[in-house]
Amino acid sequence: MTQPDALMPPMKWNAWGDPNAAKPLSEGIRSLLKQALGVAEEPAPELDAEQVRLRPSALSENDRQALSGIVGADHLRIGDHDRLLHAGGKSTLDLLRRKDSGEQDAPDAVLLPGSEDEVAAILQHCSQRGIAVVPFGGGTSVVGGLDPIRGVFDAVVSLDLRRFDQLLDFDEVSGEAEFGAGVTGPVAERLLGERGFSLGHFPQSFEFASIGGFAATRSSGQNSAGYGRFDDMIGGLRVITPAGVLDLGRAPASAAGPDLRQLLIGSEGVFGVITRVRVRVHPTPEAIRYEAWSFPDFATGTAALRAVAQTGTGPTVIRLSDEAETGVNLATTETIGESQVTGGCLAITVFEGTAEHAESRHAETHALLAARGGTSLGEGPAHAWERGRFGAPYLRDSLLAAGALCETLETATTWSNIPALKTAVTEALTGALGESGTPALVLCHISHVYASGASLYFTVVAGQRGNPIDQWRKAKAAASDAIVAAGGTITHHHAIGADHRPWMHDEVGDLGVRILQAVKSTLDPAGILNPGKLIP
Repeated sequence: MTQPDALMPPMKWNAWGDPNAAKPLSEGIRSLLKQALGVAEEPAPELDAEQVRLRPSALSENDRQALSGIVGADHLRIGDHDRLLHAGGKSTLDLLRRKDSGEQDAPDAVLLPGSEDEVAAILQHCSQRGIAVVPFGGGTSVVGGLDPIRGVFDAVVSLDLRRFDQLLDFDEVSGEAEFGAGVTGPVAERLLGERGFSLGHFPQSFEFASIGGFAATRSSGQNSAGYGRFDDMIGGLRVITPAGVLDLGRAPASAAGPDLRQLLIGSEGVFGVITRVRVRVHPTPEAIRYEAWSFPDFATGTAALRAVAQTGTGPTVIRLSDEAETGVNLATTETIGESQVTGGCLAITVFEGTAEHAESRHAETHALLAARGGTSLGEGPAHAWERGRFGAPYLRDSLLAAGALCETLETATTWSNIPALKTAVTEALTGALGESGTPALVLCHISHVYASGASLYFTVVAGQRGNPIDQWRKAKAAASDAIVAAGGTITHHHAIGADHRPWMHDEVGDLGVRILQAVKSTLDPAGILNPGKLIP
């Protein structure tokens, strides 16, 4: 028998990731918090998991027995520890709620199916009995995508896909691999690496997020300039819905009507449960080249990145921090708040492939960036960025504990609209947080580039004032309104979840919402799948 703890999500219940990887605040950050934001570190006592009071499970004994009969007694969990670990994702709002000494909400049970037949049987039973189902992968959502919203239902269960953890097929000739939806990023890289291949998808959630979660949220990794977004990598996927099974993607390309894969990619578990994903893979790079750059200002750096994207010189990674983010060294993470890497704006470039290919792309990109105002800083800062590329969420935990408010948000727009959008979001955040009684530090970087535009990724730090949950909700709403008004997308890669749902009408229009509702009613007639997410 598998021991219970062996199936627990790997992240701490009230923080990001591995507790052993926590990042204590440096003296430089402590000084910055006190002098710039008026945050005098007075850590609130942290609750132990055993102190948390959860809403009692509303799952009836008959339903427990029926669901246990489907997945087996070992794979139906109703204990508070298991329920708490599935009580939401890892947004700042999620983590602030975990500090509440009052009664907290959580799913009424956690189910760990081991086969597609079991998933189908769970959906059939829950449809008949009116039980909401929240698909759960790595637990890394930062937009309320895993909130156990019951809606009109009396009970809600978390459907954990961690047992779908295999490499199901590997086609070296075609460069494709098929994974179970519960395979995490590191496991996928290990399994492919044993065969001399790589997926090359490295979002900040990489260490914990799952293949199914990448697909369900249209994830975009830090290597997107070279390998594309995760939706670009998907060749096919299998989805279990209450209405039946969808097995999509027969060939690399097709003219057989609208691409139905696109209805399921990015669907956030509201249409069905993704159980397997077929993805494009590539040989492990023979060589990697690194170079960091300094630009005198964000406008100059943005123009240089646009030249690279539109010329197509092919860096695997290219990103640009603004003056504020560069000033506090957030990009390199190792010396945040300490001595500056450079003045102006820091850019990072990485090139992967054969030695010849990496060298030629590096040389062409180098020439473009140098001709457009860039000063090479050599490899050092790029290596530092790579070493700390997954560490920023740990810093957020420490900031929240110290009495600071810290969160991220992202959007995307055309190159010509970047200045206006960046200004609008920055002003919305500083204005809303200023009204709550605190100055705000708003940092920004270009995280993903395209021929016609780019993604802007914002980090916000302020002092906690009053009720920090309400404080951040108002600031996020102001930023979201500004994004829509300034012509940006409400999300580039964090997905919609519950948090961005109020802006979906603005994103797709009334007719677009009706189309999503029609798909929902066809695939999930009882409406049990992930209520309160994606569709207004």
